[in-house]
Amino acid sequence: MTDTKKNRPARRPDCVTEVRRGNTVLVVSGYFKQGTTATAADKMMKVLEAESAAGEQAALYCINGA
Repeated sequence: MTDTKKNRPARRPDCVTEVRRGNTVLVVSGYFKQGTTATAADKMMKVLEAESAAGEQAALYCINGA
């Protein structure tokens, strides 16, 4: 992969996770948007609301038999 954001200053990742599968180790670095006011709980609530709405639409689709 090529780095297309060369003008930005280097920044340490906000979170790092290691996943091990046998002899393989996958390292994932995460960055959060700077200057945001939304919390992780706010974002998770949006995800849950979207999943709930999608579930209701799927249930209505099955009930109507369309």
